[in-house]
Amino acid sequence: MQRPHSCRGKLKAPAAIHDDSSTRLWECRVAESEPNKPSLPSNLSGRSRGRSHLTSPPMSRLLSRRHLAAAAAARRSAPLACVSRWLHTPSFATVSPQEISGSNPAEVHNFVQGSWTASANWNWIVDPLNGEKFIKIAEVNGTEIKPFVESLSKCPKHGLHNPLKAPERYLMYGDISAKAAHMLGQPAVSDFFAKLIQRVSPKSYQQALAEVQVSQKFLENFCGDQVRFLARSFAVPGNHLGQRSNGYRWPYGPVAIITPFNFPLEIPLLQVMGALYMGNKPLLKVDSKVSVVMEQMLRLLHDCGLPAEDMDFINSDGVTMNKLLLEANPKMTLFTGSSRVAEKLAADLKGRVKLEDAGFDWKILGPDVQEVDYIAWVCDQDAYACSGQKCSAQSVLFMHKVKTNCKCGLLCWWAWVVIVDYVHRL
Repeated sequence: MQRPHSCRGKLKAPAAIHDDSSTRLWECRVAESEPNKPSLPSNLSGRSRGRSHLTSPPMSRLLSRRHLAAAAAARRSAPLACVSRWLHTPSFATVSPQEISGSNPAEVHNFVQGSWTASANWNWIVDPLNGEKFIKIAEVNGTEIKPFVESLSKCPKHGLHNPLKAPERYLMYGDISAKAAHMLGQPAVSDFFAKLIQRVSPKSYQQALAEVQVSQKFLENFCGDQVRFLARSFAVPGNHLGQRSNGYRWPYGPVAIITPFNFPLEIPLLQVMGALYMGNKPLLKVDSKVSVVMEQMLRLLHDCGLPAEDMDFINSDGVTMNKLLLEANPKMTLFTGSSRVAEKLAADLKGRVKLEDAGFDWKILGPDVQEVDYIAWVCDQDAYACSGQKCSAQSVLFMHKVKTNCKCGLLCWWAWVVIVDYVHRL
């Protein structure tokens, strides 16, 4: 049987099925385009003719074959890539972690009075991998804070709900938590947030995924009646008939929450949900470098039933946020960050602030510690790496006198030098 004839008979399917098909299709086209070329004797086997065919063509023919094979592979992978992105991008999402780039930047908006809004000023976040501007932040300036002030002022001092007002909202938030926990438990959604965290914070995939899992477990803990139980009150009998003292877990009403960069999802989500559970109306500000994560989480919460008017979301610098707090005068502000900013807020807000600020945290290595170099390195990462900026961050490292030598002394001295340099930069 002649090979060109057998190829024409078999190649009715598209050539992009597999690489061997594209190669055979090319061979048939060569045979048909050269009708006057003498064919090999028919008594040669297909294998021997195949060897002759593979060794005789010039280099251009080999390159053409490779080009066709690559084109076929591209045609196969392009539709699959589109389908993969469609399947792995959640319905609520407006960005794709894999596609954020300088040519396709993500946009982060503000949310106030039940709607997403832009700003006259756009602040660009630079991709640390290549220096491209890859995220646009709609940062509010001092002249654009009026809608946020009005939104907080609409919330009464007794909150959106309390034990005596709209108690059914406790159950509503139990349902919202259940839906949000279910969403975060889906592999596609957890992978979406883990990779989005990685896009703005230098964490490993396991570190980022652990942050998502902690958030998901928190939401699971407040499903069903657990939000209602969180508002458990007490009663104390009086000193005569008919007298009784009742105590209720009462909301503050309008509140503000300011969170740092080191945990883009876990810190803001846990704090804002706690405020919402108890009937407060929070205004949330996340560090602009990582605010895209919480913006997408807020869209997920809306998709799970969170009322649009229950909270606001703002992107701004520190000066603008300080001005907003002074004008809106929230009943309480929860701040997580540096002690320097915490001291200023405590003075400006006249004590109406709860602080999770930095402290002077020290560590002591005992006499039986092994691998001192490695332990000192881990402590250094815990204190100064991006994901290590937390309450347990090391301020100074002490060594037991049994282990004290020149090397250990240099380690302690170097840790102190890094601390002093870090404080000066603040």
